[in-house]
Amino acid sequence: MGEFRENLAQLPLEDQRYLLETLPGFLVSESDTEQLHRLLTDFDFLESRLYLFGVEYLLNDYEEVMHSDVWISSEKLKTLKLIQGAIELSSHILVEDKTQLAGQLWGRLLSFEIPEIQKMLQQAKSWKLTPWLRPTAPSLTPPGGRLLRTFIGHSGWVNAVVVTRGGMLISGSSDNTLKVWNAETG
Repeated sequence: MGEFRENLAQLPLEDQRYLLETLPGFLVSESDTEQLHRLLTDFDFLESRLYLFGVEYLLNDYEEVMHSDVWISSEKLKTLKLIQGAIELSSHILVEDKTQLAGQLWGRLLSFEIPEIQKMLQQAKSWKLTPWLRPTAPSLTPPGGRLLRTFIGHSGWVNAVVVTRGGMLISGSSDNTLKVWNAETG
């Protein structure tokens, strides 16, 4: 059990929820970059936040940092962007099954020799809530590549895609449906 999880477990459940909900925003408002970086590279925090609030809240934490006036070194910013990218690429899976977080992070980030990422993956390695497959080599599309997002919704082959000037996507499928997508959020 990591330090974050141990400290969190000492609080009453209501306080745990409040802390998980407000801590990232508080650290941004206080410009506490060290604690903020430590929090957003802590597997126990990511897992707890995901379970309580969902993948969108988790992604919003990284967005808030990227679009705030908080100064973060380029190395730390790169680390946060990689984790954010891995979560974004995994979001369609995590929405359906939150227990996939450890495996998704392992499969997407294992090739990055960044100490904070390796530490986070070691935390994930000890995760035991449910059985999971831990890749021994990078096996999923890493962040920073050509794949930006996966859209889930059609039950048949997608035959056509149109990108509108307004940034929307319209897809047509062999399941006889049309879907309209927001290109940024899915």
